Amino acid sequence: MIDYTQLYQGLQHIPALRGWLANLPQQVAAGLSEHRWGDLPDWRAALDGLPDIPCDSTEFVDDVVIGQAGDATPEQLECLERELRRLHPWRKGPWEIFGLHIDTEWRSDWKWERVLPHLESLENHLVLDVGCGNGYHCWRQYGAGARRVIGIDPSAKFVAQFYALKKYMGEELPVDVLPIGIEAVPPQLRAFDTTFSMGVLYHRRSPMAHLRELRETLRPGGQLVLETLVIDGDLGQCLVPEGRYAKMRNVWFLPSCATLESWLRKSGFVNPRTVDVAPTSLGEQRRTDWMHFESLADFLDPESPNQTIEGHPAPKRAILVANTP
Repeated sequence: MIDYTQLYQGLQHIPALRGWLANLPQQVAAGLSEHRWGDLPDWRAALDGLPDIPCDSTEFVDDVVIGQAGDATPEQLECLERELRRLHPWRKGPWEIFGLHIDTEWRSDWKWERVLPHLESLENHLVLDVGCGNGYHCWRQYGAGARRVIGIDPSAKFVAQFYALKKYMGEELPVDVLPIGIEAVPPQLRAFDTTFSMGVLYHRRSPMAHLRELRETLRPGGQLVLETLVIDGDLGQCLVPEGRYAKMRNVWFLPSCATLESWLRKSGFVNPRTVDVAPTSLGEQRRTDWMHFESLADFLDPESPNQTIEGHPAPKRAILVANTP
């Protein structure tokens, strides 16, 4: 069900990525190892249990819509929903599949609406999406004209979610999600026209190292799209939570936008600019029937919702765009 044959064949025709093929199959196998993911057999069983439903239409431009209501029988829809729910929690979306609405924790479409007006054209671009989760934005990038999109995320469950949906979109579509982190991408690759890193930087112990890794993925003149948590403040200001931030253990650095632009310049990017800053609302991130765990409402101080439960500034996210020289 998770089959990278089409991807490997496609990379043979991209000279800048052909060398990656020497190690990529082994990296994928390690990322999908049952020794690492004890629940992987259950996730594979969910994929195997998905019903075969012919799909004659897909939409990636304004939403992600797979098939139409009425394409599946009630029995097929019941089976489809049952198997997809075995892959809980669904964090990025939303998705529409044969009339079934997957109401994910994040309204990732809202983020895309903030990103899209500030992009250089993705037409015919080779795109890398770092920390892509289940690949929602990969499909939106493809819908915006990318010729091939490669998403990477080390969570095998997110990879399973991606391929559960790609089953109905068509194996030939040039969009894939690999079970690896950015450390597995060859250094000095300089291959991609556009690289996205959204919701990753604050999880990195060394943000400067991550920015350098991102730069090395891009060809000369390529564009970086960076989305991350920020704080209000001037150049040089940065929050380094000593404990948790919004109940998350692995949050290391929340810079001001001016500080982050400086980091981008120091990391070798040119023309870094902040194009959007927005607080995360309870409508954009929330608990749903497809994500039963705690969400934003549980992470904020109930007496002072402009602060996290730990007393830090509530989540605010910025989108920055920069280029390689």
